[in-house]
Amino acid sequence: MLDAVRSLLEHSPLLALFAAIGIGYAVGRLSIAGFSLDVGAVLFAGLALGAIAPGAAPPALVSSIGLVMFLYGIGIQYGRQFFAGLAGAGLRWNALGALAVFGALAVALAAGAAFGVAPAHTLGMFAGALTSTPALQAAIDTAGDRAPAIGYSVAYPVGIIGPILCIFIFSRLVKPRVAPPPAPPGTVEILLADDRQDATVGEIAAGLPPGVHLVAVRHGRQNRLPDPLIRLDAGDGLLLFGESSALERARLQFGPLRSEKVASDRSALDIARFFVSRAALTGVAIEQMPFPDGVDAKIIEVRRGDASLLAEPTLLLEYGDRVSVIASRRAMPALRRHFGDSIKSTTEVSYVSIGLGMSFGVLLGLVPVPIPGLGQFSLGLAGGPLVVALLLGWLGRTGPLAWHMPLPANLTLRTFGLTLFLAAVGLGSGTPFVETLAGAGFLFLFIAAAIVLGAMLIGLLVGQWVLGVATDDLLGIVSGVTGNPAIVIYANKVQQSDRVDAAYATLFPAMTILKVLCAQVALGLLR
Repeated sequence: MLDAVRSLLEHSPLLALFAAIGIGYAVGRLSIAGFSLDVGAVLFAGLALGAIAPGAAPPALVSSIGLVMFLYGIGIQYGRQFFAGLAGAGLRWNALGALAVFGALAVALAAGAAFGVAPAHTLGMFAGALTSTPALQAAIDTAGDRAPAIGYSVAYPVGIIGPILCIFIFSRLVKPRVAPPPAPPGTVEILLADDRQDATVGEIAAGLPPGVHLVAVRHGRQNRLPDPLIRLDAGDGLLLFGESSALERARLQFGPLRSEKVASDRSALDIARFFVSRAALTGVAIEQMPFPDGVDAKIIEVRRGDASLLAEPTLLLEYGDRVSVIASRRAMPALRRHFGDSIKSTTEVSYVSIGLGMSFGVLLGLVPVPIPGLGQFSLGLAGGPLVVALLLGWLGRTGPLAWHMPLPANLTLRTFGLTLFLAAVGLGSGTPFVETLAGAGFLFLFIAAAIVLGAMLIGLLVGQWVLGVATDDLLGIVSGVTGNPAIVIYANKVQQSDRVDAAYATLFPAMTILKVLCAQVALGLLR
């Protein structure tokens, strides 16, 4: 029976590839005490099938394609967060994350040298303990074979379980230090007093506190959009939208008089929410947003995922954003056509931008960079596509070409790419994995646990007691260092806060690049 399965898989590598994917996802859904391997189980399914049928490994091109898809999707989504994280608090977060990665590398190199572990296996364990698929590819490229995948596959489960246990223990021993979440934006209506009469809308808007927008005025018993030249009279109304604390300052600034007529009168102006699904509008700042001819409208709020964002002039629209627009009722059909307002189209992608972007990334990965005293270095398939995607994700648009993808399409692209990579690597590493696990499995598990513990202790202890980082930010930071999405999901369960995801997104790209560099340089020196 086993011989028949081996023969079938080796005669059809494509069957083996998809069998590893299907079996892996089925196993990954199994949960024990809230823990599951998720997509990581695909690697182990591939290893099992590769051990049964050593000749079933697909061509190396399959894993390369999967890796580029995964990295490109990551970079496009997190490009803006990455560059924003290079300044302010994000700079301190990235410095802490880099310290944790270097600590993990030091532990890996010291343990590998102490126990006589091959450098390729050591750097594979470094990549696996920090669950970094790109670092694994960098190590494979530098080693010239798949030996790093063996250390990676042994260390990978520890790289998921270890950080989760560390976060669990940390949350039980340390009192959370979390700032209260900001209240969602709201509205308030103001009735102008006698001392405010004869002021223009432009003068009123210029005097509002930061974080407050004037979205409509009631003048001459009719609601109007806030034309700066309108001269207001006593008794006219203002509809303000913004952060709750800023709205309270505005209310105190204008006095206690309240109006209840602007929002209740929808005869002249109305508010509607549309999906942004036209490619021509993605990557466009709100202050530069064109509207159909003859339509006077104003964007007052942007819903992105579960977040509510003020319509700041410099905010760039993305696929799938839901924009709240105030305009006349007769303009609503034209605005609906203008924004697209199609949920279905938010799953579509531009294969022109994807093809060009991935091509630029692969080309950048081929460029050799001389390092004095070390020879040449290149970003390779693990770094080139990620760096280019981060730049394109930050740009958003180049002329008529939009680089962003709808979030559902992005998630599909990178998840399928990661799945292909893990299945292909597992199928090609099955037999060496079994041999290594039988001979040095417990040693590799011990080293992997030491690597994880080194990274987590540095991140949590330095962040908590030296830098005084807020707990939700800190859990996002250590999740970004370790990298696996399962860890940030668990961190969100421990400390429910949007800032966990924000810190993770700020660190993940930079730490991915750093791990790639660490794997390439360290393995190059050791070899």
